[in-house]
Amino acid sequence: MSTTQSERLRGLLEPLVSARDLDLEEVEVTPAGKRRVLRIVVDSDDGVQLDACAELSRAVSQTLDDTDAMGQHPYVLEVTSPGADRPLTEPRHYRRAAGRLIKARLAEGGELVARITAVDDEGLDVEVPGVKGRRPTARRLAFKEISKARVEIEFNRKPAEPAEAAEKAAGASDESKEEA
Repeated sequence: MSTTQSERLRGLLEPLVSARDLDLEEVEVTPAGKRRVLRIVVDSDDGVQLDACAELSRAVSQTLDDTDAMGQHPYVLEVTSPGADRPLTEPRHYRRAAGRLIKARLAEGGELVARITAVDDEGLDVEVPGVKGRRPTARRLAFKEISKARVEIEFNRKPAEPAEAAEKAAGASDESKEEA
């Protein structure tokens, strides 16, 4: 897809996506036999529900039918959310992955597997798991220190510690008492 077509499609689709409180992550046109596939990837802080993808797909389809943005050649439209293995490239991606385990390739070399504990505009705080019975260690990473990162899929992720859950619940009930 040419840069001009990409920019044109992004400009055309961004308002439709933003109107639904979603972020337009990617617009990609790839050849598929005699057709092309237009893949639109959207995301939000709360994730993307299937109904939201379907509604956006109908709106995008109508808009593309009303314009000549895709030309006269046949295409297939896909509206989707990012996969679990998508790269973390923007601060919002890291914010959405808070609490998750990530694998990061560091700009100075080496890799780091750690859990995101907090994210701000400059970088993230992570907890590096302890090795051989050692305690986990806290570490600060600036975004510029990370050359590449992805969420690690955890099938046996431990739930929050009972003490942490109790503290959060107690904090919530204290706040509701103050409001009353």
